[in-house]
Amino acid sequence: MWNFRHAAVCILAAILALLSSGASAMAQGGAAAVPILVYHRFGPVAADGMTVTTGVFEDQLAWLRTHGYRVIPLRTLVAALSDPAAALPPRAVVVTVDDGHRTVYSDMLPLIRRERLPVTLFLYPSAISNADYAMTWDQVAEIARTGLVDVQSHTYWHPNFRRERARLAPDAYRAFVKTQLERSKEVIGRRFGAPVDMLAWPFGIHDAELERWAAAAGYRAAFTLERRPARRGADLLALPRYLVTDADRGARFRAIIEGAERGRPGS
Repeated sequence: MWNFRHAAVCILAAILALLSSGASAMAQGGAAAVPILVYHRFGPVAADGMTVTTGVFEDQLAWLRTHGYRVIPLRTLVAALSDPAAALPPRAVVVTVDDGHRTVYSDMLPLIRRERLPVTLFLYPSAISNADYAMTWDQVAEIARTGLVDVQSHTYWHPNFRRERARLAPDAYRAFVKTQLERSKEVIGRRFGAPVDMLAWPFGIHDAELERWAAAAGYRAAFTLERRPARRGADLLALPRYLVTDADRGARFRAIIEGAERGRPGS
């Protein structure tokens, strides 16, 4: 009898320890490492290296759904990375889209409407309603009205900051960066009346000085193109994202997501 009682006590203690461990993990944010995916263009064929065919994108979303992953808003992730007490669901994934290409409206929007998926759209306002490859402001407004898409900044006209630093005098470069960061923020905020406090670095280029200027301009978080998962304790103004291409299908896409979940960079 004593042995039975002793064994029962040991089993109960083990169960309580597991429960406590699970609760502690949720208090620390649920998922230890979260992949942030970034797309650019969609379409029936991969016309260039940045296009993900619409069928591949649809298959990726289906794979996430059937394997128990949950797409969460980028803003939710940033808040959790900033707050040790915030919780995240397990198997969280974030979807972002850069630039504002017209296929975001024609190809992506129907799918995220059907799946009810939150997406963050980083756009550079100079192209919208101007460049033939870009959406119009009316189309961006329609996307924003779904409540699924958070429109954020990709600077004003997507410059290469490394090149601009090399060609401009220091004061001129500082003024140039300030305009790129602040004008985009002002235009998007005025059009949609929502906070514009997240930034996608053009070409993923960033450094400590650019990060300081982004913080001074009112950006809470900014995002690169480094292929690794986002974690607590990371630099919020240089959070990594996985650039998704049309080749990231099947096993390659699975390697990104599962590798990120285990804290590895992925292929």
